[in-house]
Amino acid sequence: MNDLSDFSKFLTDEELAKVAPMLERLKTLDDRNTKQGGFMDFVKHVWPQFIEGRHHKIYAQKLQDVADGKLKRLIVNMPPRHTKSEFASYLFPTWLMGRRPDLKIIQATHTAELAVGFGRKIKNLIESEDFKDVFPNVSLASDAKASGRWSTNGGGEYYAVGVGALLLAVVRIWLSLTTLFRNKMR
Repeated sequence: MNDLSDFSKFLTDEELAKVAPMLERLKTLDDRNTKQGGFMDFVKHVWPQFIEGRHHKIYAQKLQDVADGKLKRLIVNMPPRHTKSEFASYLFPTWLMGRRPDLKIIQATHTAELAVGFGRKIKNLIESEDFKDVFPNVSLASDAKASGRWSTNGGGEYYAVGVGALLLAVVRIWLSLTTLFRNKMR
């Protein structure tokens, strides 16, 4: 029984007035559960302009399988501008953090700037009313200021890192150690 029309002919106007708010609340909770449990339902809620294609359905189902523990590894090969990054680096981590606010996510991209950009988008989405409609008990920690590293109220963390920066740091450490050992040997 989704709405009043299913049984309104059996109730008085006074009874309908009492039942209507409860049914509305039930519908809201049902919608919330659907969006919490289904990645594509969440996407359509927070991105109303999204136009779903066949490849989106397949891709979203694979991400859903990852979230549900049915799939351990996933490699995605798609042409540019087909929602790879929008799904995998923005919407999927946001949805996962909503489902599990204690989750720790490391976002590694080819540059730190790109990873931080995704972190900013995720942070902004978590603070939005659309996100709060689906995950009302999840928010950013009160001290979450930076876009590249922040926490949720559930103890989850997001850390943005650029692969190039990591490699550069490793090379610098190696060069520093090499120089240190050379100087010691002289």
